[in-house]
Amino acid sequence: MTPPVRPKLLLTGGALAALLVAAAPAVAGNGGFAPVPPESPNAQDITDTWWFISIFILAIFVLVEGLLIAFVIRYRRRRPRDVDGPQIHGSTRLETMWTVAPVFILFAIAAVVFLKLPGIRDVPSATAGGETLEVEVVGHQFYWEFEYPNGVVAVNRLRAPVGVPVELTVTAPDIDVIHSWWIPALGGKIDAIPGVVNETWFQAKRTGVFRGQCAELCGIQHAVMLAEVEVLPAAEFDAWLAEQETAQADGTSELGEETYAGACATCHGLDGQGGVAASAPRLAGSALVGDPDAVEEIVRNGRGQMPAVGAGWSERQMNAVNDYLEETFTRGG
Repeated sequence: MTPPVRPKLLLTGGALAALLVAAAPAVAGNGGFAPVPPESPNAQDITDTWWFISIFILAIFVLVEGLLIAFVIRYRRRRPRDVDGPQIHGSTRLETMWTVAPVFILFAIAAVVFLKLPGIRDVPSATAGGETLEVEVVGHQFYWEFEYPNGVVAVNRLRAPVGVPVELTVTAPDIDVIHSWWIPALGGKIDAIPGVVNETWFQAKRTGVFRGQCAELCGIQHAVMLAEVEVLPAAEFDAWLAEQETAQADGTSELGEETYAGACATCHGLDGQGGVAASAPRLAGSALVGDPDAVEEIVRNGRGQMPAVGAGWSERQMNAVNDYLEETFTRGG
């Protein structure tokens, strides 16, 4: 004889399991369960859309699971178990309701998405005619490079003024792979595709450092392809940009060190010890780093498992890297 079911025990166990699942994100302190606090108008629109859709998802989940549990308890057959229950035929009115209701839900979601889309996609200055900053963002294996209108180059950390719309043109070199630019607090993801120029923007509400990561699997060191946006007061940003323009023009900037840390140390290590990724060789003490022509040939064209990390570098940036390598790993190291 089949042992009797203990519905109260099963119900209690199910309720506890559901409670633990629901409590996990709260215990983790968000932990990726919800968007990070938005710090730009386009990020705010994305967050608003996420919460609007999530309300419907949660409501439907609670309704369906609640009805399922209620029906299991209310209409369960106790004994004998080997006999089919009564056959209940459909209700036209009920079936019409659960067919029409999802149509209205999808219509509401689509309406909100299309209402929010212009605010996510369009740069405010496109119609307002206000001040903007244009920055070119280039994704490389495995670092981000930024170029400002005056020619200043930065690696992995983009600096921008607070309250000013920043328009980003995002791409990747023709010989590279697809990357994806994403700073969650400042907007949605945008792909960096070789030979294709995509556009996105942000307008930071406050100063601070906002972090993100390449969101497209791009190779063995994808996990360490990080990015930062440092938002500064407008006057401080203008002073930094002017200072960098002068320093990079006369070769006194830290562009070489910054480029090495972003483009080379990912695989070779900050101390040039090698072996950080795959079979990256040791640079410290190597005769290669003292040969600028050999270094340029390798970084511009790649070799073996090493991608062409410097395919798009200007002569100024290439010289800065060679100077840093020579100073650090031959004369200095």
